[in-house]
Amino acid sequence: MMNLSGSLGPSPRTLEVESIESFDRLVDEGAVAMHGWHAQSLDLRGRTAALENLKVEGAIFLGCTFDPGVEERLRRRGALIFPRLQGVPFNPYRSSLYTPQELYDGLDHAPYEELPDALVYQWSIRQGQRQRVDATLASALHDHAIGDALDDLTRSEFSSGRTIVGVMGGHAAQRGSVEFAQAATLGRLLARSGRLVATGGGPGAMEAANLGAYLSHIPDDGFKEALAELGSVPGFRPSVSAWARVAAAVVDRFPDGTPSLGIPTWFYGHEPPNYFATHIAKYFANAIREAILLELCNGGIIFLPGAAGTVQEIFQDACENYYSAREAVTPMVLVGRRHWEHEYPAWPMLSRLAAGRPMADRVFLVDTVEEAVAVMGG
Repeated sequence: MMNLSGSLGPSPRTLEVESIESFDRLVDEGAVAMHGWHAQSLDLRGRTAALENLKVEGAIFLGCTFDPGVEERLRRRGALIFPRLQGVPFNPYRSSLYTPQELYDGLDHAPYEELPDALVYQWSIRQGQRQRVDATLASALHDHAIGDALDDLTRSEFSSGRTIVGVMGGHAAQRGSVEFAQAATLGRLLARSGRLVATGGGPGAMEAANLGAYLSHIPDDGFKEALAELGSVPGFRPSVSAWARVAAAVVDRFPDGTPSLGIPTWFYGHEPPNYFATHIAKYFANAIREAILLELCNGGIIFLPGAAGTVQEIFQDACENYYSAREAVTPMVLVGRRHWEHEYPAWPMLSRLAAGRPMADRVFLVDTVEEAVAVMGG
């Protein structure tokens, strides 16, 4: 089982109670003790009688709301309560991943700089914030909660029976360009082959791959029209607001798109999350985000042309495969011979590392996204 929550080892069995409906159901079924329960971000006002009748020693309440006086009584009875943190523009105890609609809430009438995603980034880079214990605690709790939610997602029907294939590539690919269209076609082909697409969740090739997956169910003509519509705002500079609004309009027109995953980070807060990843695991810690994204892709990773970030991801993935058991090696496909042999010559090093290792027959260099899907068996 994957461990995406950032835990350093196995933990005792616990019960995650992440909705008030789950709490009520457990009480109705006759629960008498909350030992091992983790109640996460619940509004427990009006449940005082139920809490008084439960043994709460060993229970953990994270960011919950109680009737007046209840919190102190629970502490005296042995419960551990992590309080709601003041002045933090996000819920560090959240029990689910983000949606683009949540991160861009208010986009129809306000500029991006006033929306939740931007406000969180602004909070994270305040002067002295990295030295504040409360800020460090809030961001660490948040990233743990996101990892926990991501772990739940990978064990749910969302990914049941489907392999997860990562698409890595640069943020610089502009809408309307050949590179953007190719990345979108790749996402479309992968989704149509039954795979779940995962990206770094940002703009450029990442947005394109999530877009292609999202619109994989519509005819080719509609797909081309959407690409042309997005091309009216090629990039997120100078206006993230305009860039995101065009994407939101496409999503509004096709509200039932194919799900895909984006895993961005506020570490690169100048790069906004794209609107086409239906499930967004956004982290503060980029190192954790990078490791989790690679671990998650059990069906392999396709690397589109990119620069420093993509090169880093290639060799981070290569290191995992280099030391893996044969059965655990996942495919690596580099797209663009000229790019990866001459402009950023990662391929000579990668193929040399792979020689004589179990990964040798799982690394590929191709020229087109169609070839990339084909060598992965799609």
